[in-house]
Amino acid sequence: MNLQPVDVAARRQEAVEISKTAGAKVLELFLPEITVTQKADETPLTAADLAANKIIIAALNRIDPAVPVITEESCDIPLKERAAWETFWLVDPLDGTREFIKQNGEFSINIALVHKGVPIMGVIHAPVLDITYWAAKGTGAWKQLGDDPPRQINVRTAPDNGVTVALGWSARFGKRLQGFLDKLGEHHELRMGGALKSCLVAEGRADVYACLGPTGEWDTAAAQCIVEEAGGCITDTHSKRLRYNTRESMINPEFVVCGAGNHPWLDYLK
Repeated sequence: MNLQPVDVAARRQEAVEISKTAGAKVLELFLPEITVTQKADETPLTAADLAANKIIIAALNRIDPAVPVITEESCDIPLKERAAWETFWLVDPLDGTREFIKQNGEFSINIALVHKGVPIMGVIHAPVLDITYWAAKGTGAWKQLGDDPPRQINVRTAPDNGVTVALGWSARFGKRLQGFLDKLGEHHELRMGGALKSCLVAEGRADVYACLGPTGEWDTAAAQCIVEEAGGCITDTHSKRLRYNTRESMINPEFVVCGAGNHPWLDYLK
């Protein structure tokens, strides 16, 4: 499929509306009592995950039935079949299910359009926070709060001292992450859930985010487009840009999200 810039821009606007529709449904299910089941990989699953998944798949299929859709809740498609997909939608219908269960509001709907292994459009909508981030290749990264006019966002240049690190809410860090933080020296920490940590880097509120735990490709694709269009990067620990739909497993390697500057972030992980 030959995607022209105008096609990507149009899909981006449609994806924003779809994410907000799915987000509205998730909010309906954001209740004091949430029933949680376990998936085969022992990660949590709620009715909100399934409801958002259903809404997003149906809506994307209406936009263009020829473009395949893969989501966290429908990812058991073998590489032999996926390898033929030049362009496809990659979706996390509820990124941050644990945050949803904890009811801290830091979860999002993530929708990405991937072309030849690269995210060329990404939308992240956080319904409780009423914040939407989006980007399309060559058009910059944007943030919208509620119905306010969207504003373009950019990464910042990390200071030589006192960098700001985006972190999750875990009370305990593994030895490697703690070692990374120790090597940074004096620094500031900004807590956030799910893919929204990458967005903190994209909008210049944080300088770096190191993810040393398991994530799926659906967790990072939309965020990668947003970060890259904002001037930052997401790479694995060997400085290679994350790519999508290239392996049987759709679990990401460890990765680092960073803005501008001269810090040797990867060296701090050694």
